[in-house]
Amino acid sequence: MPVLPGAEPYRHEGGKVGVLLCHGFTGSPQSLRPWAERLAERDLTVSLPLLPGHGTRWEDMQLTGWQDWYAELDRALRSLADRCDQVFVAGLSMGGTLALRLAARHGDTVSGVVLVNPAVRMHGPAGYALPVLRHLVPSTKGIASDIAKPGSAELGYSRVPLHAAHSLRALFQVVDRELPQVTQPLLLLRSPQDHVVPPADSARVLSRVSSRDVREVLLEQSYHVATLDHDADRIAQESLAFIGRLAPSVGKEGTATGG
Repeated sequence: MPVLPGAEPYRHEGGKVGVLLCHGFTGSPQSLRPWAERLAERDLTVSLPLLPGHGTRWEDMQLTGWQDWYAELDRALRSLADRCDQVFVAGLSMGGTLALRLAARHGDTVSGVVLVNPAVRMHGPAGYALPVLRHLVPSTKGIASDIAKPGSAELGYSRVPLHAAHSLRALFQVVDRELPQVTQPLLLLRSPQDHVVPPADSARVLSRVSSRDVREVLLEQSYHVATLDHDADRIAQESLAFIGRLAPSVGKEGTATGG
């Protein structure tokens, strides 16, 4: 299947500091493209892959699982690390989940982690029913475009494929166990008004990681897809400041103006 217009992966070859951006479940790079472009403007090398099964039609996602999504990001991280002196990982929602696993498994290769409304738990009775329900019902209502800003929309699936949702639940369990292995500096930005991921998920991340350099920022004007919402500029500014503090070469290369 051809990739939906706007859902294409994004790559920018910049300086020796790299950022890997991870989009969310049933979403696409479109949800993070403005953020990626802001980072690229500061001469950062940016990689924003399209995860397998995403960006086409929801039926394609039924044939993929979390191991496929993680493997794509793992390859992208290794590629960035080969050409960059420092690499940061960042993600929205499930992208944040996968970013945490990258940090837990790659250690010093990852210089810092930026999370926007990360998900680490499946809430409600539906999650417990998934092992059986996924064999009876192929999909359920989609979760895309939880955005407060009028006229802003996320390019994501209108349906959630339940085989993939079952795999997502398994991913949450894996990453929850690995959270204590995350030691890198951490910037967590969350929306108090999020209709997809409850604040308990961010609280659990903050309580279980071993990071000592931690900052939490509230995105008061945005819903779940804050990267396309009223706080999109705030996310870009905060993440650039975070990266600039930990990678002083960003400023030395004359890229610290603007933003």
